[in-house]
Amino acid sequence: MAKSNSKVRASRGSRDDDDHKARARPQGAPTGPTQRMLRVGEMIRHELSALLARGDIHDDVLATIPVTIPEVRMSSDLKLATVYVMPLGGKNIETVVAALNQHTKYIRSVIAKAINLKFAPDVRFKHDATFDEAARIDALLHSARVRADIDKT
Repeated sequence: MAKSNSKVRASRGSRDDDDHKARARPQGAPTGPTQRMLRVGEMIRHELSALLARGDIHDDVLATIPVTIPEVRMSSDLKLATVYVMPLGGKNIETVVAALNQHTKYIRSVIAKAINLKFAPDVRFKHDATFDEAARIDALLHSARVRADIDKT
C-alpha cells in the first residue's frame, strides 16, 4: 500500500511545486486571450473585411468611406465580438460606427454562416484609438522638450 501512494505522489509532483504554481499567478489575476479567442477573432476580422470590400452592406456611409478593421477581440466564452474600426483618414468615425451598428443583425448572420461556431457571437463596433495614441506618442517624441533631453546626451 505504501508503494502505490509514493508512486501517486511522485507522478503528481510535490506540494511545493503546486504551491509555486499558485504563487506564480495570483488567483483572479487577468490572463491574456487564449489561442482559440485569437483565432476566432481573426476569422471574424477577415470575414468582416471581405464583407466590406465586396460592398455587401448596402449603406450610403459605408459605400463612400473605406473602413479598416485592425482588431477583433473576443470574450472568453466567444459569445461577444468587439470589433475595432477606423475609417480611412480618421474622419467621420461616429457616423461609420453608427452605420455598422445599424447592420449588426445582418453582419451577425453572415458571420454565423461563414464561421462554424456553436453560437454566433454578438457583434459590437467601437472606435479604434490606437492610431490616435500612436500619433500622440509621435508628437511627444518630436517635441522640443524631448529634443533638448536627447541633445544633452
